[in-house]
Amino acid sequence: MSKLRADTVETVSQALRDDMVVAVGGFGLCGIPVDLIEAVRETGVRGLTVVSNNMGVDGRGLGILLEANQVRKVVASYVGENALFAQQYLDGVLEVEFAPQGTLAERLRAGGAGIAAFYTRTGVGTPVAEGKHVEEFDGVPHVRELGIVADLALVHAHTADREGNLRYRYTARNFNPLVATCGRVTIADAEHVVDGFLDPDEVMTPGIFVDHLVQAADRPKDIEQRTVRPRAVRPHESIEV
Repeated sequence: MSKLRADTVETVSQALRDDMVVAVGGFGLCGIPVDLIEAVRETGVRGLTVVSNNMGVDGRGLGILLEANQVRKVVASYVGENALFAQQYLDGVLEVEFAPQGTLAERLRAGGAGIAAFYTRTGVGTPVAEGKHVEEFDGVPHVRELGIVADLALVHAHTADREGNLRYRYTARNFNPLVATCGRVTIADAEHVVDGFLDPDEVMTPGIFVDHLVQAADRPKDIEQRTVRPRAVRPHESIEV
């Protein structure tokens, strides 16, 4: 059966309720499921715990859920470029659980793999370890981190087939494969949906992890920070100043 759904908002609204834990793929504005995030806003749900690397920027990406006051807690690696995120945190409106980036990635992977917890040296002796169990292995302290299982996972893919097999493009892959596995329900939006099946060697997330698929809208891709490399001058060229 095809997992492709025609209505994005309806698909999200059927899977989402108040106070759920929602894991979202992407890194800043790169590889984020924009259509699905906008659908979450349209549902009007409240009290969400959002697990994502960061919350995008003001007015874009996950930032639109902060503006709509739909988020109660964020589990993330850093505040990023979102001033509203920082302000809501400092004002005590938003609860924030910071996790080292590698630890966050492993918590998502562990949740998707059925691993309840794991130990890591990262964060020992810092506020990251406060309130967590610490165990010594070979005389070295390690802090226990819990795997993350989300009620709903939202991811973005470049290409998908109708059975939900996903392929990501370049750095837009980032957290998406990890997020896709850790959701009790996973919804993916894809820029291109092909007939038939993806080549097995190209599949990065098997369709077994994906419950629903929607076609992503054709839109310009936002760039959080544009950085270009100075062009080298060849011997026969000159640069006008």
